[in-house]
Amino acid sequence: MALRITQGMMHSQLSRNINTNLKSMASIQQQASSGLKLNKASDDPVGITYSLRYRSELSSNEQFEKNTGQAASWLDFTDTVINQAGDIMQRLKELTAQASNGTNPQEALDAVKSEVAELKNQMIDIANSKMNGKYIFNGEMFDRIPYDTTNPLFDAKAIVTDNTSVNYSVGTDVKIGISLTGNDVFGAANAADNVFAVIDRITTQLNNGNYNGISSEIPNIESSYDRMLNGRAQIGAKANRVELMQARIADFKLSLTDMQSKVEDADLEQVLIDSTTSQTIYEASLSVGAKVISKSLVDFLR
Repeated sequence: MALRITQGMMHSQLSRNINTNLKSMASIQQQASSGLKLNKASDDPVGITYSLRYRSELSSNEQFEKNTGQAASWLDFTDTVINQAGDIMQRLKELTAQASNGTNPQEALDAVKSEVAELKNQMIDIANSKMNGKYIFNGEMFDRIPYDTTNPLFDAKAIVTDNTSVNYSVGTDVKIGISLTGNDVFGAANAADNVFAVIDRITTQLNNGNYNGISSEIPNIESSYDRMLNGRAQIGAKANRVELMQARIADFKLSLTDMQSKVEDADLEQVLIDSTTSQTIYEASLSVGAKVISKSLVDFLR
């Protein structure tokens, strides 16, 4: 039995073809205007899965990048303030050596004592150093001042700072501890070489005019200074690792961006060629359609 092709069937098929060509042209033009070949999930279901994964990893990588930047700033600041503390210890050693000279009258010792008192106040200020509102020498309790001079029972040499480390996440399952505690830098509570204990004993010996007692504190000053140098060495090692992580994160970001581009970005040269082709096809289908649809029953009755 022969299949009869009606005018309605021709019109319906023509409409479908024109709509298909229009949809194809619109899709290509969207790629050309957006620069992306993935504008919705249906464009490439497999590709969109990779795209979402790359975007997630780039987001995590961006946070790691911020963390390493903050960690580097913290370490640089810590190194700076420990260096300042070391300068105080050097000055304290000079004053102690001068005061231990038995020819100094009590007036000279009192003058040295006044400067030593100022050095102690400056050291306490350093011990309470803050960065972005966080006390850097009180471990994870960075919201609390470690050497609180407003406390009526305050005794700098007896302070026990929080011994937990501040950690920054700089990679997947990678954390770096960036902090030193006050006791790490200034000495354990009531230890012989605790900076504040040393200063207090020197002050007492200056009051008493005990030249031998003053001289005996020089080894403790040197021990405290060495501890600060060791602290700076630890900070330097951590800073080097953070710098390596920054380079690694930057390389990983570059790789992820390149892979994301291959999945998402359109080949603009090819898209422009396809756009011209699809537009030509669409216009041709309209031209053919105009000839077919123009025929009516009256045309056949003539």
